[in-house]
Amino acid sequence: MKLATFSIRGGLPEIGVVDGARIVRIQPALPRLASNMIDLIDRWDDARSAVQQVVEDAAHVVALDQVQLLAPIGRPGKIMAMGLNYADHVAEAGLEIPKHQGWFCKQPNTVHPPYAPIQIPKASKSVDYEVELVFIVGKRGRHLSRADAPDHIFGYCVGNDVTARDWQMRTPQWVLGKSFDSHGPFGPWITTSDEIGDPHRLGIRSIVNDEVRQNSNTRELIFDVFDQVTYLSQAMTLEPGDIVFSGTPGGIGAAMKPPVFLKAGDRVRCEIDELGALDAVFENEA
Repeated sequence: MKLATFSIRGGLPEIGVVDGARIVRIQPALPRLASNMIDLIDRWDDARSAVQQVVEDAAHVVALDQVQLLAPIGRPGKIMAMGLNYADHVAEAGLEIPKHQGWFCKQPNTVHPPYAPIQIPKASKSVDYEVELVFIVGKRGRHLSRADAPDHIFGYCVGNDVTARDWQMRTPQWVLGKSFDSHGPFGPWITTSDEIGDPHRLGIRSIVNDEVRQNSNTRELIFDVFDQVTYLSQAMTLEPGDIVFSGTPGGIGAAMKPPVFLKAGDRVRCEIDELGALDAVFENEA
């Protein structure tokens, strides 16, 4: 199932199921079920059959091209992100394969719709793209084993870990360089994990102005998503609706010779097989 957050003609955010070229609206049929995506994820075990029935009834439907898709989760409790997790990306950075997972966080202000323009901030001269497989936590958990991990992943989507490289590299701490406004788009919807099966077989690409820059497969992850769930849960309680960016493959602008960073008017498309695509133009901050 593909679950989206959207608005109609600038109205309040709604949740719905993407069904081909249309969205089946959930809230008109089940007004007390969930007020937002995190609420739905938290209740999913009990809500799934009711949502499936709404899709089959198709009483409240709108064309996909008549809505504005929003970030699937507007205010995640956590946005965690993995660094240096594809061998080709590690190589282009001139580093060795890490022995341990390297984590940082992006802030909630980075959350951004899948097709909305992305800011090139006044304070940065080296904004870069990073296509990533994003997974969404579905169940609360701590000290999870690898065997536990699949049951705690609700679904997957496409992410762009937009980065201000100059800010990222000023200090050993990456958070500011990764947390400028609009620099964490993900979506365009959440594809539930049962529909994907094995997440480590998906083609992953970024295209800048029709030029393919990154082209890999999630099987190339150094630490796969189940390893990530296990590792993170040793440190923190994972909760429904938490967002995890799993790492980017080689091909970033900073690694080109000479480096090529994004400028106003550049269009960046990030796509992952079976999950859809983000597609946005970059524009200078007003």
